[in-house]
Amino acid sequence: MPGVTSDTGELNSLSVVPHTLDTQNPRVYPLRLHRVTRPLVGLSISWARGNTLRVSLLQTDDAASEQSPGGEVVEVKLGSADAGEIPEAQWRRIAYGSVAPFALLQSRKNSMDALHYEKDWWEHVMEYSKEINSLLGNTKSSVTPTIEDPKTVLKKVEEPTSLKAAWELMEMFYADKQSQTWIPERLLDWLADFDCLFSGTQPTVHAKLVAFQNELVTIQAVENHPEYWEIMSSALAVGWLDVVVKLLRLHGSYLFDQLGSREIENGLVEAVALLISEMPRLRPDMPPEKIGECYSTKPEFMKAWEKWRAKITKLDCSAFWLQCDHQQTRVGLKNMLQVMLGNASVLSNVTYHWIELYISHFLYVRPFTVGLESMYNLAQKCMHLKPISYRHKLMGLIIGILEENTEVVLAECSRSFGPWMVTHAIELMAAGSTQAETLLHEEQSKIGGICIEELHRLTYAQILSSHALTWNIAPIYLTSCMKQGLGLLENLLYKQPVQHHQVLLKSIEICRLNGLDYVSYNMMKIAGVHYWKHGKKGSAVFWLQQARDEVRLNRIAKHLFDFVGKSVSDESFKQWEGMIELLGTESKTAGGLEFLKKYRDFRRSLQQVQGGVTTDAARKAAEALISLMRNPSTPQQFWLPLLYDSLKLLNWQERPLLNVSQTNLLLNKLQELSLARLLPGFVDAGLPSEALQSVRLALATNLGRAILDE
Repeated sequence: MPGVTSDTGELNSLSVVPHTLDTQNPRVYPLRLHRVTRPLVGLSISWARGNTLRVSLLQTDDAASEQSPGGEVVEVKLGSADAGEIPEAQWRRIAYGSVAPFALLQSRKNSMDALHYEKDWWEHVMEYSKEINSLLGNTKSSVTPTIEDPKTVLKKVEEPTSLKAAWELMEMFYADKQSQTWIPERLLDWLADFDCLFSGTQPTVHAKLVAFQNELVTIQAVENHPEYWEIMSSALAVGWLDVVVKLLRLHGSYLFDQLGSREIENGLVEAVALLISEMPRLRPDMPPEKIGECYSTKPEFMKAWEKWRAKITKLDCSAFWLQCDHQQTRVGLKNMLQVMLGNASVLSNVTYHWIELYISHFLYVRPFTVGLESMYNLAQKCMHLKPISYRHKLMGLIIGILEENTEVVLAECSRSFGPWMVTHAIELMAAGSTQAETLLHEEQSKIGGICIEELHRLTYAQILSSHALTWNIAPIYLTSCMKQGLGLLENLLYKQPVQHHQVLLKSIEICRLNGLDYVSYNMMKIAGVHYWKHGKKGSAVFWLQQARDEVRLNRIAKHLFDFVGKSVSDESFKQWEGMIELLGTESKTAGGLEFLKKYRDFRRSLQQVQGGVTTDAARKAAEALISLMRNPSTPQQFWLPLLYDSLKLLNWQERPLLNVSQTNLLLNKLQELSLARLLPGFVDAGLPSEALQSVRLALATNLGRAILDE
């Protein structure tokens, strides 16, 4: 299945997909045994289905008993470190779902001219990206409660995956041209959706917020809880304004019985909440659940930003702070004001890893940052301020994108997210960067003269081809590879088992769609030979007919002639009638078997004659006899049996059924047969010794009657 491959190693190796042989830390897979006990005399390991190993353990004779009769066989499923994030069935759903968008994009790429390609191509890429993104899950809440709990600050959403997070990063920086002016805001939304992915290896704002939300039920006065103010400062730093306002509304000064005695305190809390709600945002629009004031142009945003910062400074210098008696509220709100004023030390203290600090600097310190170079320099600074012991795979991808290093981005995608990600994300990279497009499409002599784009498609197609449930979508990717795709597609089709009817039909359909008629004919020939060898003669004839294999059909005909009955009363012919029905009406594709169908029809009409019918039926039988004798596909060994079975037609009492020319034709055939008896290799029909003389006499009699009749 589309999964994670090994790192790139030597390119001159014999493998299709380069890999490294560097040693890595071994993984331990436990064996869950139920019957076997030590000592063991032998161990056997073999592959089972998919990525499963079959381990056979053999005991000594002394250790064997009724419960463990000599050994046990167990299966061990192998998997990568991230195998649990996306199940195999989900991978298959993603693989199948991404075929249609990929094929449509390739079709559009081939049909667009150069002028429209430069102008409109990114729109097609964005449509493609949205369709792929929809396959990777939904980060929005799936269920909206009828009555909202006021103490629920985070809604339950579907657990996101690193693959979806990586795809949205690629879309953001490469494909979405409309969001280039507000990438910081896009990054803020991205972190809000995927900050939870970093919680497994390091502290995050999301993890702290989830833990605090679980404690809210037991807390009476949240404003007395130090973690309450820490969480709000952290959430404010990363731009989760709606969460901060919800938490502020939980302050005890909002209680009805507290308003009179804590009026100043409540006013300060409400003032901070109002400032947060009025925060200017450089973005065209905002989801309904988010807060802030949107500005689509930079001049308007700068004016609103300066005005908003002036309000914060004025509140920070207000005399009302001296009248606030609650120390935790005063300190906590002042700290939140410092966050909004962009105090670098405070921002560093309230964030937990460098990406959170990075977002906070975009919001409050450098809101006008544009260009990847400036963003990369800021990222380097934040990484220096917030060093980490374990770098998440998404962090490596972000650095590669900001550094504008296509090789690093490809390596991170391949190593962390597998061939599926690389194959489909390359379309985004090529659309978003001229440098990346040049690198991806440049032919590389080290990899056989193909480009990097084609190499990754071939790698992904190879993985699809190795699985019985996904091999049939590999041709979509192989046909998009101009140099080696069709050759590998032929190899893939030839490796499919022809004994499986549905697989064979699918292979033939793939050949038809890609103009590989010669491959289709060869596969049908292989199927015909396979079925013949396994005794399925009817299926063999059918597929050889479809392949128009005259040579093998004639060989089969010669083989069958030895078993077909030689006279009307011979019952052995009945076992072949079902197969002869397969010949149908397309006698041109039947080869030497064309004779069998006509012979079957002649036998039926001859049986009616022997049963006593009219002269018209006898005349039709005589015409069938002449047609058989004239046909070059009729074997010579059948000439005499046909004439011997037709004696009643030749001696018809009412009138001669054959005219002079027809009778002369049969006499000539009889003469050729007499001469052929003298040649080596003649096959005797096994008829009575007087058969030839009887036929000759009947023909002579019929000739005389025909001459008189004419």
